[in-house]
Amino acid sequence: MFGYVSQILGRRLSMITGSIIGGALLYPYTFTTGKTIIAPAFFGQFFILGVFGIVPIYLSELSPGSLRTLVVGTTYQMGSLISSASATIEATLCERFPLPDTVNGVQRYDYGKVICIFTACAIVFDVLFLLVGPEKRATALDVERDDDMKEAIGENTMEKALHDSSHNMDNDVERAAASRNQS
Repeated sequence: MFGYVSQILGRRLSMITGSIIGGALLYPYTFTTGKTIIAPAFFGQFFILGVFGIVPIYLSELSPGSLRTLVVGTTYQMGSLISSASATIEATLCERFPLPDTVNGVQRYDYGKVICIFTACAIVFDVLFLLVGPEKRATALDVERDDDMKEAIGENTMEKALHDSSHNMDNDVERAAASRNQS
């Protein structure tokens, strides 16, 4: 759904809107208990994951053709590397927000508050970068319009390959039709 909306409103506006709505749902998601957590958890995940569903096409549209997969793949790997420290950071932050010990003397921490703070910081960081970033919605990503590819292999070579490819597809369609007619 977010992909379709981003085709109409633009990638950045869709991601910013989804992030803000997901951020607004942080409080009810992290500070409610029982069955009342179901709705904010569902819709919070819906909006935040909807935002991250748009990221690959947004990055692809911003990247030059010859580096497109490198940029998208490296960005995701760097994000995984950076987020790998989040469990340690959250555990360290929890020590600043203790809850009263249990009856048995077990220490407890306010993980809801820490998750809310940590996620809110990530959302603010994302929104700030999206506000200053460019938008290149509806950039043609096919090889026919890839200037880097034309330069690397030569424009004539590429046009010949595209022509041969479409000619071969036409022949395949004709053979399939003939095969059906014989059956």
